[in-house]
Amino acid sequence: MKVLAPLLLTLVFRIASAAPPQSAPGGSGAFVTGRYRNLFAEAGHSPQEISRKIGAAFQQLFHGDPDTQTVYYSAGRNDNGPLAYLTDINNKDVRSEGMSYGMTIAVQLDKKAEFDALWNWSRTFMYHDSPSHPAYGFFSWSLKTTGVANSESPAPDGEEYYAMALYFAAARWGNGAGIYNYRAAADRLLSDMKNRETITGPSGRGQETDGPDFNAEHKMVRFTPNNQRPDHTDPSYHLPAFYELWARWGPLADRSFWAEAAKVSRDFFQKATNPATGLAPEYANFDGTPVTGRSANFGPDAWRTAANWSVDWSWWAADPRERQLSDRIQAFFESKGLDTYGNRFTLDGNQTGNDHSTALVATNAVASLAATNPRAAKFVEALWNAQIPSGQYRYYDGMWYLMGLLHCSGEYRVWTPK
Repeated sequence: MKVLAPLLLTLVFRIASAAPPQSAPGGSGAFVTGRYRNLFAEAGHSPQEISRKIGAAFQQLFHGDPDTQTVYYSAGRNDNGPLAYLTDINNKDVRSEGMSYGMTIAVQLDKKAEFDALWNWSRTFMYHDSPSHPAYGFFSWSLKTTGVANSESPAPDGEEYYAMALYFAAARWGNGAGIYNYRAAADRLLSDMKNRETITGPSGRGQETDGPDFNAEHKMVRFTPNNQRPDHTDPSYHLPAFYELWARWGPLADRSFWAEAAKVSRDFFQKATNPATGLAPEYANFDGTPVTGRSANFGPDAWRTAANWSVDWSWWAADPRERQLSDRIQAFFESKGLDTYGNRFTLDGNQTGNDHSTALVATNAVASLAATNPRAAKFVEALWNAQIPSGQYRYYDGMWYLMGLLHCSGEYRVWTPK
């Protein structure tokens, strides 16, 4: 209890008070109103209970038993300070996805030491600063915990979460020197994500040709910027809630692009999801049709898609169709048994995986931010009753469990530059 006390007091204060209003005209989303729904409080849970649950999850997943609980590991220090990585226990690697998730969680919970250590490791081992490297300006998506790359190619969802976490850090804590000038790093990364030229050069897997993370014609995030692979997208990489912020805070020349990208992604959700089940594929073409193969089905990547459109509704209230999507996908999972549904399906609803995964429980709970049907409360309570993930699959389940708690408690917030 002593370990959790400072975090508990901070969260109790924040949960009991409204966030400061944001500076944007019109609209009813949280960005404008400063009011973030606390779905747990709406279900009758007290601020103290909510704070304890969030604090316990952070403590276990970041500082728990190294063999069975934590996914965050200290890794010494260098000239920039302490280093730490966040690892996928099951796959025995460090991913740009997980590192940027960890930084996102850290900035939301005011954990600057953990944020900086993760960012330092990311810049030291994952970032490509050679102009001749095909991934110049981006991050390797998968490394060994020793810092040796498994693949030097980028995964754009990592860059997206890095950029957003850095903007929030700049707003919450201010900018430091060198790599800790968060705003400068975010601006550079965001510009590269859209504008970086195509580079052909050697990588760990031979000659590679990479372009920017976003397809300029379609105004959509790409599954990979590797131009030697067929170009397509990943529905769970679409983050219109972030794009709206970049349209306000990002490099001036690109702001209209990000505003348009937000609209494009909202339309894309309608095209990519099944009209009966609300399920999205893991990979999709830019017209919303599934990419042929196993990734045409609903699986771990796709679990996040419902959370993305629901947070977009919560922050911006720009597209009421997102509410229909949340009602649709929750109706589907309710029909499959709220406590027993599997984790993999064909888009029309045939179950192909039987595990009841905590990460999917979490994203389905986040969908309640946009849902209108009373069944939404059942999904929130399912997350409340879930155990903190431990063991082999604690990385993905744990990150989404903790982010789900933050979203559903109203503690995943926009930190606006002064």
